[in-house]
Amino acid sequence: MNAYHPACCSPLDDHDPLPRPLPGTRLISTRFDPARLAADDFARCEIAPVRGVAKRQSEYLAGRLCAREALRRLTGVACVPAVGADRAPQWPGGVTGSITHGDGWAAALVGHARQWRAIGLDVEQQLPVERALRLQGEILTPAELEHLDGLDDAARAQRIGLSFSLKESLFKALYPLTLTRFYFQDAEVLDLDQDGARLRLLLDLNADWRAGAELDGQFVLFEGKVLSLVAVPAL
Repeated sequence: MNAYHPACCSPLDDHDPLPRPLPGTRLISTRFDPARLAADDFARCEIAPVRGVAKRQSEYLAGRLCAREALRRLTGVACVPAVGADRAPQWPGGVTGSITHGDGWAAALVGHARQWRAIGLDVEQQLPVERALRLQGEILTPAELEHLDGLDDAARAQRIGLSFSLKESLFKALYPLTLTRFYFQDAEVLDLDQDGARLRLLLDLNADWRAGAELDGQFVLFEGKVLSLVAVPAL
């Protein structure tokens, strides 16, 4: 196991902040600071480098470090998921997972494929009110917009941001199963409570995932961020 840990990332953390941790999974997180990225960090971590500015490099490195440690704890084998042609992580056989990063925080969640067919994890900085209201028509369907009636601007912004993240998690869960891209208007959040949600697909992705299919999601708010999860149980 590579013992080197870059200064741009905080010590790896195994605390799972989600309200209902998935059985049989491992979540590892870290904080990252692009300003502290060193030129040889990828080589010393034994992780293939990625092109881009310091922010892109540090978030990628942080996510892969989390993924490697999560896989080690789940399977006993520490490996780094490769990047597929579609830029999605390529997980080892028998494992499914998801990597996310944003606002200086990165995490990876992995589980056995015998328990989970797919996992979608997403972290986002909570949207400022002005930006959320400006983007609401792009993120929400007409039916979802109706649910905003009667809410003040702060509550509207929070719901818009939660819907954004939950739909990202839904995409990350379903794309590996369908290899079909879809967008914010192609799914809707039906119910949203204190820390959970129900989402519905609005178009056919393949023979197994058709319009009307529903999945549960969950989320947690922390440090000005929202972390959301959508997981597909094994059959």
